[in-house]
Amino acid sequence: MLMRTDPFRELDRLTQQVFGTPGTWSRPTAMPMDAYRDGDEFVVCFDLPGVTPDAIELDVERNVLTVKAERRPIGKDVEMQVSERPLGAFSRQLFLGDTLDTDRIDAKYDAGVLTLRIPIAERAKPRKIAIGSGEDAPKQIDA
Repeated sequence: MLMRTDPFRELDRLTQQVFGTPGTWSRPTAMPMDAYRDGDEFVVCFDLPGVTPDAIELDVERNVLTVKAERRPIGKDVEMQVSERPLGAFSRQLFLGDTLDTDRIDAKYDAGVLTLRIPIAERAKPRKIAIGSGEDAPKQIDA
């Protein structure tokens, strides 16, 4: 269903945590995610606490899903005492398999979690095929 292609993602995440560099649009920070299958849907959840819904972009081009988000500073006149939450741009690309219906993706953002529900395409679901042979009645087998 989902193809992983970035072997250095964990190394980039560790480097950004150690050095505390904010993500930029040219070098965004990766966002944590979970992905699982729930019946006839593929569910992907992204952690984006503190990000407003209008600062999230979702794009699908062919079988590539891109999620971009930006956590902005609180204000210019604020003197921060403790700043541990990462600011800046976050991005993640997922390469979706051909078995997913990218035309019917449902996205919801609640409590800092962006949840995408991607239905399994009808052509990828198991189905029965009737087999006929001469005079015998057709029999069904599972495909």
